[in-house]
Amino acid sequence: MPSVNTLFWDNGGVILTNGWDRDSRRKAVEQFQLDGTEFEDRHELMLNAFEEGRLSLDDYLKRTVFYRERSFTREQFKRFMFEQSQPFPESLEFLGRLTRTRRYAMATLNNESLEINEYRVRTFQLRDYFEVFFSSCYLGVRKPDREIYEIALKITQCGPAASVLIDDRGLNLECAREAGMQTVRFRNVEQLRTDLAKLGVTADDK
Repeated sequence: MPSVNTLFWDNGGVILTNGWDRDSRRKAVEQFQLDGTEFEDRHELMLNAFEEGRLSLDDYLKRTVFYRERSFTREQFKRFMFEQSQPFPESLEFLGRLTRTRRYAMATLNNESLEINEYRVRTFQLRDYFEVFFSSCYLGVRKPDREIYEIALKITQCGPAASVLIDDRGLNLECAREAGMQTVRFRNVEQLRTDLAKLGVTADDK
């Protein structure tokens, strides 16, 4: 098996909190006193287009929240959405150590809507860690669709067996393995460090 030379990282649940997941939406329902069932129904109908970059944040909000008069503004709701993104400091510290070795090409492989993704890149200075961002909002396809893995491998010109996807969701990893990639399921940083070391990936000086 070839040596690993490329690491693909999920963002939400690995190095940051999730951007706009069920917990975040549940908090929004409580804070803004939304009809939870109707909001979730509308969210599910808009989700693919939103995360594949075919629907802007303003249009998403128009369809899911502001299809009727509200007592709060669009900007207040957007601010709430962005505030749901928080860092995992231990993950970012380990990611930084791996990046500084310069032994591995580093890329994201994540599902995220355009505006939230770019907020996260700016706010958490993700350009310091990653050379390229394979985000669903740029590629027009989401994990676990096999196409997103194939696109990432083609653009990086990386052989599947020389790559590792780090993700916290089993289905995403299952589909990556079917594309020939190696995988590590993220649970915590110590476990990630141990599992990557088994694949020959370390942040140690050599």
